[in-house]
Amino acid sequence: MKPNCKCASEPRRGFLIRVIQTVHAGIGATLAFVVGGAVIAPSFSRREKLWLPAGTMPQLAEGVPTAVTLRIARSDGASETVDRRVVYLVKTGGALQALDSTCTHLGCRTRFNPDSKLIECPCHGGVYDTNGNVVSGPPPSPLARVPVRVEHDRILVEV
Repeated sequence: MKPNCKCASEPRRGFLIRVIQTVHAGIGATLAFVVGGAVIAPSFSRREKLWLPAGTMPQLAEGVPTAVTLRIARSDGASETVDRRVVYLVKTGGALQALDSTCTHLGCRTRFNPDSKLIECPCHGGVYDTNGNVVSGPPPSPLARVPVRVEHDRILVEV
């Protein structure tokens, strides 16, 4: 045999290389589909709306933000995770609004000061009025509004 001659095994070798590359591509595509689906699928699932009881209308004073702590229990596989969220309920006339107690500046928990009738952030001096609007300080935006509804004087807050 001459050193530069094309043997009959070269077409077979090229065919086997293409078969192996096809198998590798199939394995890679399957792996990408499974892993990608596991990572991306939770973002497409619908989150169930959860309405938690937060008190009753007669309990609220007119125009005074009342802090209510909501206990949110979520099933996390074999265990249960419990989160706590504090919202302000503000009754003005016949209207009711719920405000998140988290400061929009850096996420500190705010508190209502009954003397000044303002909601204050103890971390950096942010001040909000009873409707959650910024009065002074570094907060870039008003307190977030939380969906709320009333059913037979019972207040429900969506979390």
